[in-house]
Amino acid sequence: METNSSDMFSTYFFLVGFSDYAHHQAILFLVFLSTYILSLVGNCLLLSLTVSSPQLHLPMYFFLSNLSFVDLCLTSVVVPRLLGTLFNKNAISFMECIAQAYFFIAFAGVECFILTIMAYDRYVAVCQPLHYVTIMNRRMCLLLALASWTINFINSVLHTFLITKLSFCGPRLIQHFFCDLIPLFKLSCSDTSVNELVIFTEGFLVVAAPFLVTAISYFHIIWTILKIPSTSGMKTAFSTCSSHLVVVTLFYGTMICVYFRPSWAYSLNHDKFASVLYTVFTPMLNPFIYSLRNKAVRKAFKKLIVSKNVQ
Repeated sequence: METNSSDMFSTYFFLVGFSDYAHHQAILFLVFLSTYILSLVGNCLLLSLTVSSPQLHLPMYFFLSNLSFVDLCLTSVVVPRLLGTLFNKNAISFMECIAQAYFFIAFAGVECFILTIMAYDRYVAVCQPLHYVTIMNRRMCLLLALASWTINFINSVLHTFLITKLSFCGPRLIQHFFCDLIPLFKLSCSDTSVNELVIFTEGFLVVAAPFLVTAISYFHIIWTILKIPSTSGMKTAFSTCSSHLVVVTLFYGTMICVYFRPSWAYSLNHDKFASVLYTVFTPMLNPFIYSLRNKAVRKAFKKLIVSKNVQ
C-alpha cells in the first residue's frame, strides 16, 4: 500500500531496532540505559564545571560546554526511543519520526561545527599564541557558536521538508533504531535521488568541509609541535590537543562510514552498529576523555568536591 503526502501525517512506522537479537534484549537494555545515564551525568557535570568555575571561563572551555550540551541533546533524541524498542514499543508516528530526524540532523551538524571550531581554537593557541586573545575574543566565540547552531537548524529544515514530499510503500518497517534519513529512503516508493543529492552536497558543507578544516588545523598543529626543541614543551603542546583529536576521530570516523559511501555498499547491520557509536557511546565518552586528560578540568572538579565537603 502506498502512502502519499496527503495522508502520511496519520501514518505509523515501526522501528526494527535490535529485534534480531531477541535473546539479548535485557542485556542490551541495561547496556544502553547505563551508557545513557553515564552520558547524562558526565555531560551535565562537565557543563556545570565549565559554567561555574572561573578558571574555565576561556574560549576552549566555552566550546567544550557547547559540546557537552549538544551531546546531551543528541543522545536524548535517540536513546529513549531506542530503549523503548527493546520493550517492543516500536511504533512511531510519522510526525514523531520527522521530529526525531529533524533534531538528530540538527544536533549532529552542530557537533561537527563545534568540533571544528575547537580544532581551530587549538590551532590558534599552538600556532599563533601571541594573537590568541585577539583572535579568539568573546565576541568571536559567541558568533561562532551562534552560527553553528543557526546554520544547522536551518539546514535540517531542508532535509525534513524533502522527506515530507516522499510517498511510502508496503510494510513500514524502519530497519534502524531511530528515524535516520537513509532507512527512510529505503521505504519510499518515490525517487529519492534529490534527497540523496542533498545529503551529499549539504553533507559536504556540514560534515566534510568541517572535517577538512579540522584536518588542516591538526596538520599545522602537529607540524608546529614537531618543531618545538624541548621534549617537555612538545609533550605539553600535544597534551592540549590529544583529547580533542580522540573525540574527532571517533565522531567523524563513524559519521563518514555511515553517510558518505556509495548506495551499493549500504549495510543495515553495519550502519546500525556504527550509529550506536556516535549516538550512544561517543556522547558518553566525551566528558570522560576531556576530564581525564585535562588538568584544568580535573582541578576544577577537585575544587568543587572540596567546596561541597566544606559546606
